[in-house]
Amino acid sequence: MAETLRRVLNQGSSAESGEEYTAEAGPPLLLLGGPGSGKTALLFAAALEAAGEGRGPVLFLTRRPLQSLPRGTGAALDPLRLQKIRFQYPPSTHELLQLLCSAHEALGPAPSLLLLDGLEEYLVEDSQEAAYLAALLLDTAAHFSHRTGPGQGCGLIVALQIQEEEESGDGLQLSLLQRYFPAQCWLQVDAPGPGQRGLRACLDSGGLSPRAEWWVAFRPDGEMTITPWPTQSGNPNSDKGSSSGGQP
Repeated sequence: MAETLRRVLNQGSSAESGEEYTAEAGPPLLLLGGPGSGKTALLFAAALEAAGEGRGPVLFLTRRPLQSLPRGTGAALDPLRLQKIRFQYPPSTHELLQLLCSAHEALGPAPSLLLLDGLEEYLVEDSQEAAYLAALLLDTAAHFSHRTGPGQGCGLIVALQIQEEEESGDGLQLSLLQRYFPAQCWLQVDAPGPGQRGLRACLDSGGLSPRAEWWVAFRPDGEMTITPWPTQSGNPNSDKGSSSGGQP
Protein backbone atom coordinates (compact mmCIF):
# COMPACT_ATOMS: atom_id res chain seq x y z
CA MET A 1 0.00 0.00 0.00
CA ALA A 2 2.39 2.60 -1.26
CA GLU A 3 0.04 5.57 -0.80
CA THR A 4 -0.33 4.98 2.95
CA LEU A 5 3.45 4.97 3.36
CA ARG A 6 3.69 7.93 0.97
CA ARG A 7 1.32 9.90 3.24
CA VAL A 8 3.52 9.00 6.23
CA LEU A 9 6.68 10.09 4.43
CA ASN A 10 5.03 13.25 3.09
CA GLN A 11 3.94 14.45 6.51
CA GLY A 12 6.78 16.98 6.56
CA SER A 13 5.95 18.53 3.18
CA SER A 14 2.30 17.83 2.26
CA ALA A 15 1.03 20.94 4.05
CA GLU A 16 3.23 23.13 1.85
CA SER A 17 2.64 21.28 -1.41
CA GLY A 18 -1.12 20.97 -0.95
CA GLU A 19 -1.12 17.28 -1.89
CA GLU A 20 -4.24 15.26 -1.13
CA TYR A 21 -4.57 11.52 -0.96
CA THR A 22 -7.52 9.18 -1.18
CA ALA A 23 -8.27 6.44 1.32
CA GLU A 24 -8.32 3.72 -1.33
CA ALA A 25 -5.86 0.87 -0.93
CA GLY A 26 -3.01 0.90 -3.40
CA PRO A 27 -0.84 -1.98 -4.62
CA PRO A 28 0.82 -4.25 -2.05
CA LEU A 29 4.13 -2.84 -0.86
CA LEU A 30 7.40 -4.57 0.06
CA LEU A 31 9.44 -2.62 2.63
CA LEU A 32 13.13 -3.54 2.32
CA GLY A 33 16.12 -2.67 4.51
CA GLY A 34 18.98 -3.99 6.58
CA PRO A 35 19.00 -4.54 10.34
CA GLY A 36 18.12 -1.38 12.26
CA SER A 37 16.97 0.51 9.17
CA GLY A 38 13.65 1.64 10.67
CA LYS A 39 11.32 -0.87 9.03
CA THR A 40 9.28 -1.47 12.20
CA ALA A 41 9.07 2.26 12.96
CA LEU A 42 7.70 3.01 9.49
CA LEU A 43 5.27 0.10 9.66
CA PHE A 44 3.93 1.42 12.95
CA ALA A 45 3.69 4.94 11.51
CA ALA A 46 1.70 3.50 8.58
CA ALA A 47 -0.56 1.70 11.07
CA LEU A 48 -1.24 4.98 12.90
CA GLU A 49 -1.91 6.77 9.61
CA ALA A 50 -4.43 4.12 8.50
CA ALA A 51 -6.04 4.00 11.97
CA GLY A 52 -6.75 7.71 11.72
CA GLU A 53 -8.58 7.46 8.39
CA GLY A 54 -11.87 6.52 10.05
CA ARG A 55 -12.16 3.15 8.33
CA GLY A 56 -11.59 -0.37 9.63
CA PRO A 57 -8.97 -1.57 12.13
CA VAL A 58 -5.34 -2.35 11.31
CA LEU A 59 -3.96 -5.89 11.62
CA PHE A 60 -0.26 -5.90 12.61
CA LEU A 61 1.47 -9.29 12.42
CA THR A 62 4.91 -9.87 13.89
CA ARG A 63 6.72 -12.83 15.39
CA ARG A 64 7.29 -11.25 18.81
CA PRO A 65 5.80 -8.31 20.74
CA LEU A 66 7.37 -4.90 20.19
CA GLN A 67 9.66 -3.94 23.07
CA SER A 68 8.47 -0.35 22.78
CA LEU A 69 6.17 1.53 20.44
CA PRO A 70 8.16 3.56 17.90
CA ARG A 71 7.53 7.29 18.19
CA GLY A 72 6.58 9.49 15.30
CA THR A 73 4.20 12.41 15.42
CA GLY A 74 1.60 13.38 17.98
CA ALA A 75 -0.67 10.75 16.44
CA ALA A 76 1.39 8.13 18.33
CA LEU A 77 -0.16 9.46 21.55
CA ASP A 78 -3.75 9.19 20.32
CA PRO A 79 -5.35 6.32 22.30
CA LEU A 80 -8.20 6.01 19.79
CA ARG A 81 -5.74 5.22 17.00
CA LEU A 82 -3.80 2.77 19.15
CA GLN A 83 -7.02 0.93 20.00
CA LYS A 84 -7.65 0.30 16.31
CA ILE A 85 -4.33 -1.53 15.84
CA ARG A 86 -4.65 -5.29 16.46
CA PHE A 87 -1.34 -6.99 17.19
CA GLN A 88 -1.00 -10.74 16.62
CA TYR A 89 2.17 -12.77 17.14
CA PRO A 90 2.27 -16.00 15.12
CA PRO A 91 5.44 -17.74 16.43
CA SER A 92 6.13 -19.91 13.38
CA THR A 93 5.50 -20.17 9.66
CA HIS A 94 2.89 -22.85 10.32
CA GLU A 95 1.03 -20.60 12.77
CA LEU A 96 1.18 -17.66 10.35
CA LEU A 97 -0.21 -19.75 7.50
CA GLN A 98 -3.00 -21.00 9.77
CA LEU A 99 -3.88 -17.46 10.80
CA LEU A 100 -4.04 -16.26 7.18
CA CYS A 101 -6.03 -19.29 6.03
CA SER A 102 -8.62 -18.71 8.77
CA ALA A 103 -8.98 -14.98 8.05
CA HIS A 104 -12.28 -15.54 6.25
CA GLU A 105 -13.73 -16.91 9.50
CA ALA A 106 -12.85 -13.84 11.58
CA LEU A 107 -15.73 -11.86 13.00
CA GLY A 108 -16.01 -8.10 13.28
CA PRO A 109 -14.97 -5.30 10.92
CA ALA A 110 -12.47 -6.21 8.21
CA PRO A 111 -9.05 -4.57 8.50
CA SER A 112 -8.28 -1.59 6.29
CA LEU A 113 -4.56 -2.40 6.42
CA LEU A 114 -2.62 -5.66 6.85
CA LEU A 115 0.98 -5.35 8.04
CA LEU A 116 3.61 -8.07 8.41
CA ASP A 117 6.92 -7.28 10.09
CA GLY A 118 9.92 -9.61 9.76
CA LEU A 119 8.92 -11.71 6.75
CA GLU A 120 12.46 -13.15 6.67
CA GLU A 121 11.86 -14.84 10.04
CA TYR A 122 9.04 -16.85 8.53
CA LEU A 123 11.12 -17.85 5.52
CA VAL A 124 14.07 -19.26 7.49
CA GLU A 125 12.30 -22.50 8.28
CA ASP A 126 11.54 -23.32 4.65
CA SER A 127 12.50 -20.91 1.86
CA GLN A 128 10.23 -22.84 -0.52
CA GLU A 129 7.30 -21.30 1.36
CA ALA A 130 8.10 -17.82 -0.04
CA ALA A 131 5.82 -17.97 -3.09
CA TYR A 132 2.98 -19.64 -1.20
CA LEU A 133 3.19 -17.19 1.71
CA ALA A 134 3.30 -14.17 -0.62
CA ALA A 135 0.28 -15.42 -2.56
CA LEU A 136 -1.62 -16.11 0.66
CA LEU A 137 -0.90 -12.62 1.98
CA LEU A 138 -2.25 -11.13 -1.25
CA ASP A 139 -5.30 -13.38 -1.12
CA THR A 140 -6.01 -12.42 2.51
CA ALA A 141 -5.78 -8.70 1.70
CA ALA A 142 -8.11 -9.25 -1.28
CA HIS A 143 -10.59 -11.03 0.99
CA PHE A 144 -10.53 -8.15 3.48
CA SER A 145 -10.98 -5.71 0.58
CA HIS A 146 -14.07 -7.58 -0.55
CA ARG A 147 -15.52 -7.30 2.96
CA THR A 148 -14.77 -3.58 3.33
CA GLY A 149 -16.78 -2.75 0.24
CA PRO A 150 -16.14 -0.91 -3.05
CA GLY A 151 -13.93 2.15 -3.10
CA GLN A 152 -12.05 1.27 0.09
CA GLY A 153 -10.12 -1.98 0.19
CA CYS A 154 -7.44 -3.39 2.47
CA GLY A 155 -3.83 -2.36 1.96
CA LEU A 156 -0.87 -4.69 2.45
CA ILE A 157 2.66 -3.76 3.55
CA VAL A 158 5.27 -6.45 4.25
CA ALA A 159 8.71 -5.73 5.75
CA LEU A 160 11.67 -7.88 4.75
CA GLN A 161 15.18 -7.64 6.19
CA ILE A 162 17.92 -7.90 3.61
CA GLN A 163 21.69 -8.13 3.97
CA GLU A 164 24.22 -5.97 2.14
CA GLU A 165 25.89 -9.08 0.76
CA GLU A 166 23.20 -11.56 -0.20
CA GLU A 167 23.80 -15.20 -0.92
CA SER A 168 22.53 -16.53 -4.23
CA GLY A 169 19.56 -18.21 -2.55
CA ASP A 170 18.52 -14.97 -0.83
CA GLY A 171 18.77 -13.08 -4.14
CA LEU A 172 16.49 -15.57 -5.88
CA GLN A 173 14.05 -15.39 -3.00
CA LEU A 174 13.95 -11.58 -3.20
CA SER A 175 13.44 -11.69 -6.97
CA LEU A 176 10.51 -14.05 -6.44
CA LEU A 177 8.92 -11.79 -3.81
CA GLN A 178 9.32 -8.75 -6.05
CA ARG A 179 7.09 -10.45 -8.62
CA TYR A 180 4.28 -10.41 -6.05
CA PHE A 181 5.09 -6.94 -4.72
CA PRO A 182 5.81 -4.58 -7.65
CA ALA A 183 5.71 -1.55 -5.34
CA GLN A 184 8.77 -1.36 -3.08
CA CYS A 185 10.34 0.97 -0.56
CA TRP A 186 14.09 0.64 0.07
CA LEU A 187 15.54 1.87 3.35
CA GLN A 188 19.24 2.64 3.68
CA VAL A 189 20.90 3.78 6.91
CA ASP A 190 22.63 7.10 6.31
CA ALA A 191 24.33 9.02 9.15
CA PRO A 192 25.36 12.47 7.90
CA GLY A 193 27.44 13.30 10.98
CA PRO A 194 28.56 12.18 14.46
CA GLY A 195 25.65 11.49 16.79
CA GLN A 196 23.09 11.67 14.00
CA ARG A 197 20.89 8.69 13.15
CA GLY A 198 18.77 8.53 10.06
CA LEU A 199 17.93 6.71 6.89
CA ARG A 200 17.15 7.31 3.27
CA ALA A 201 13.78 6.05 2.06
CA CYS A 202 13.25 5.47 -1.65
CA LEU A 203 9.68 4.65 -2.68
CA ASP A 204 8.93 3.11 -6.07
CA SER A 205 5.18 2.62 -6.56
CA GLY A 206 5.62 0.15 -9.38
CA GLY A 207 5.10 2.70 -12.14
CA LEU A 208 1.85 4.13 -10.73
CA SER A 209 3.51 7.36 -9.59
CA PRO A 210 6.97 8.95 -9.81
CA ARG A 211 9.72 7.55 -7.66
CA ALA A 212 10.33 9.68 -4.56
CA GLU A 213 12.86 9.86 -1.74
CA TRP A 214 12.87 11.14 1.84
CA TRP A 215 15.26 11.65 4.72
CA VAL A 216 14.01 10.00 7.94
CA ALA A 217 15.82 11.15 11.09
CA PHE A 218 15.51 9.84 14.63
CA ARG A 219 16.10 12.20 17.53
CA PRO A 220 17.77 11.01 20.77
CA ASP A 221 14.33 10.78 22.43
CA GLY A 222 13.12 8.47 19.65
CA GLU A 223 11.01 11.07 17.84
CA MET A 224 10.92 10.49 14.08
CA THR A 225 11.09 13.41 11.63
CA ILE A 226 10.65 13.13 7.86
CA THR A 227 11.71 15.60 5.17
CA PRO A 228 12.15 15.32 1.37
CA TRP A 229 15.55 14.01 0.32
CA PRO A 230 17.62 17.16 -0.39
CA THR A 231 19.12 15.89 -3.66
CA GLN A 232 15.87 14.47 -5.05
CA SER A 233 15.68 14.81 -8.82
CA GLY A 234 12.60 15.05 -10.97
CA ASN A 235 13.89 12.16 -13.09
CA PRO A 236 12.83 8.87 -11.43
CA ASN A 237 15.41 6.95 -13.43
CA SER A 238 18.39 9.18 -12.63
CA ASP A 239 19.23 7.57 -9.30
CA LYS A 240 21.80 4.86 -8.92
CA GLY A 241 20.93 1.32 -7.93
CA SER A 242 18.41 0.63 -10.65
CA SER A 243 19.84 -2.86 -11.05
CA SER A 244 18.70 -3.64 -7.51
CA GLY A 245 15.03 -3.07 -8.29
CA GLY A 246 14.89 0.48 -6.90
CA GLN A 247 17.46 0.15 -4.15
CA PRO A 248 19.01 3.54 -3.31
